[in-house]
Order: sequence, then structure tokens, then C-alpha cells
Amino acid sequence: MARPYQPGPKQFVFAAGDGTDHHVSVGDAQEAYEAFAAFLRDRESDTYTIADEAARQRLVLMPQRGVISRVGEAGQEHLKVDRGNRYLPAAMLFFENGCAGLDYFGQWFADLADLDASPETRGAVRAATFTTEAAAIDEVGRIWADSGIVDPTDQYYVFFESDDVDHARAERAELLQLIAFLGLERVDAPAGAADGEVWVRADPRLDAECARWA
Repeated sequence: MARPYQPGPKQFVFAAGDGTDHHVSVGDAQEAYEAFAAFLRDRESDTYTIADEAARQRLVLMPQRGVISRVGEAGQEHLKVDRGNRYLPAAMLFFENGCAGLDYFGQWFADLADLDASPETRGAVRAATFTTEAAAIDEVGRIWADSGIVDPTDQYYVFFESDDVDHARAERAELLQLIAFLGLERVDAPAGAADGEVWVRADPRLDAECARWA
């Protein structure tokens, strides 16, 4: 369950892989974000850690490996990152709501070795964890909220809008398996659409779920 962010003062420890650490006391999530951005400035390291010692939670950013890890009471989970602009948003979500704030940030895996699998394999493994319609439609909504639109005719939900087929391969593989599991109707993208887009005909379940994310 997500824990509400409690206004400060709140303490975090920022650490880099070179052994540098910095203790901060902040009044809110935005102040924490600004302090962390300043910590990163002009610093290059293979690992950056944000620790909330009071909550016993940590966020570990590993840009050279393309990985984000979160550590909390539920254990450790890892996320493969395919875009360099994902690290600071992850930090902001952590400042706002700890590890729970990152629940919908992407495909989390308990085993770091799973990230070495092909994107298609990771997508299939992730999709297989959703065994009920409610959980599957929630995950489809998350994917759509991150990259989707509704087409101008309101007849289709477009996933990975304007993306090429080499982008977000793991999430596309996951989505295609979930579409089949849910019995949603995938249709051919119109001429001129990006080759990575996935078009799905409107469905009452999608209408309700995507409205929640919009």
C-alpha cells in the first residue's frame, strides 16, 4: 500500500559509487528533488543511491548498466531502463511516496538476472504474472498511460504513439500477450503510423481503465 508523503523535515542520504555521500533535510518532495539534482550536477558515477533510512527504503540508479533498483520491506526489485530521461522522474516518485511511488513506473523483476533476457522474453515473463482480468487490465492501463493516446475518432486506443518498433520492445511484447489474454481486438495501424504503434479497438474495460489513468 502506498504510504502518503509526510511533509518535512525529512532526511535522505544521497550516495555515489565513488564513496561520496551527502545528508539532506528537506521540507517536501520538490525540495528533495532539487537537492538530488544538485548532488548529481558535475558528478559522474556508475551508481547513485537515495536512502530513506527512517523508512528503511532505498532507490539505486545505475545509469551505466541501464538499471534502477528499489529496496524496501518487500525486498529488492529491478527495472531495465531504455531511456536516459527516466532516472530523475524515478527519484521524484521515490521522494513523493517511497518505493510504492514506483509501482507503475515499469516492469519490475525480483531477480536482477531477468534483466539480461531479451526484451521479448522479459515482456512474456512479466505478462505471465497477471493471472486475473482485473490485474491484466490495470497493467494495460499503465502501459497506455505511459505512451498512449485515443485516436481522433474515439474508436481506438493507440499504444506507443509515434514510437518505432525498436523502442519499448519489452513492454510491447507484454502488451501483446495481455491483449490476447483479455480478448481485446488489435487492428492494423493506419497508413503513416509509426511502425511501433499498437492500435486496439475501444472496449468498455479499456474505456473505464484508461479514463482512470487520463
